[in-house]
Amino acid sequence: MSPNDRDHDIVLLGATGFVGRFTARHLARSAPDGVRIALAGRSRDRLTDLTRELGVDWPTVEVDTADDRAVARLAASTSVIATTVGPYLRYGLGVASASARAGTHYADLSGESIFVARSIEQNHEAAEKSGARIVHSCGFDSIPSDLGLGLAHAAAGRVPIVAATLRVRSMRAGISGGTIDSLRQQLKEAKTDASTRRLIASPYALTPGPSVRLPGGSGSGWGKERGVWQAPFIMGAYNQQIVQRTNYLTGWSYGQLMRYREVVRTGRGPAGFLRAAGITLGTGALVGAMSFAPTRAVVDRALPAPGTGPSPKTIEHGRFVLDVDVYPVEGEPVRATVAAPFDPGYGGTGVMLGESALSLALDDLPERAGVLTPVVAMGEQLADRLRGHRFTLDVAPLG
Repeated sequence: MSPNDRDHDIVLLGATGFVGRFTARHLARSAPDGVRIALAGRSRDRLTDLTRELGVDWPTVEVDTADDRAVARLAASTSVIATTVGPYLRYGLGVASASARAGTHYADLSGESIFVARSIEQNHEAAEKSGARIVHSCGFDSIPSDLGLGLAHAAAGRVPIVAATLRVRSMRAGISGGTIDSLRQQLKEAKTDASTRRLIASPYALTPGPSVRLPGGSGSGWGKERGVWQAPFIMGAYNQQIVQRTNYLTGWSYGQLMRYREVVRTGRGPAGFLRAAGITLGTGALVGAMSFAPTRAVVDRALPAPGTGPSPKTIEHGRFVLDVDVYPVEGEPVRATVAAPFDPGYGGTGVMLGESALSLALDDLPERAGVLTPVVAMGEQLADRLRGHRFTLDVAPLG
């Protein structure tokens, strides 16, 4: 079906949720004139209130993601669905599948290995046939990782990579109730299924896997490097899966032996050691506590609830600076820097999802379809869009 035969260019599903409102605000400020945008969610009254708040005259669509027929109608009415309705393991698969069948491009904010693996299994072939680009992880998970590595690889001459490391140089961010709930749902499922636990832990969970693999994996990230202490980044395991899917979808262009990891720089000396130890132990303790019902009930009382987030002041002061260092098999190493003066999980993610939806709707993109990654689906076009909204995406030789 031609985009001109559809009622909308973009439907933002979950527009009245915490992250959905940031995305809607970005689209209201930044979408070009003439782009046909609709807001969708469970309450038409709340959607109408949001259009008034934004000062836009966009149509609203009341829809429950549990209603398969309504979701199918929604997918058939638009060229692109961008959805913030999570946890995606619970609420997302029907929307992605309806989009794949309808030839509708799709973007979400998932950081859930189980959900994305199931989406690939159920939707990749259908999307290839219909021409749909199903693009998961179009927020802080995992656009900085995926775009950063993709841009650095291009600058290094697109030769295979020996090793690549994303380092969180600095970050100020609030805690998302939605992210916590996604982690909660995934850990619940993994608790009773050994194959699911293996999937979450595997760098190749979203690919058939390379024909050869390095012994020993990519390392935990804990320790000291060039005098600076560092700890594993909490989303590094999932982001690695997205990066390796890009690698697979591009014919293992990064190399089948690439080591990839993500770490947080915590500084030098005893203070850096204590911060690294605190992050490592704290992350392990949180995952451990949320894996068992008795401790999960205690932790849940202290963590943000789904649909909630940090204070406006915390969000206003958010920022992030990430470096992706790439060591090719030949030539000089390069560094991609990905940064923005936004809270990564809210203002920054709203921009990333909004620009992903606009790119899918408007840009002349590579002829690819299926369950893709941000780099494979949008690549440099998305990078250019983000640069136009106060994002830094620079690549330079690594000194």
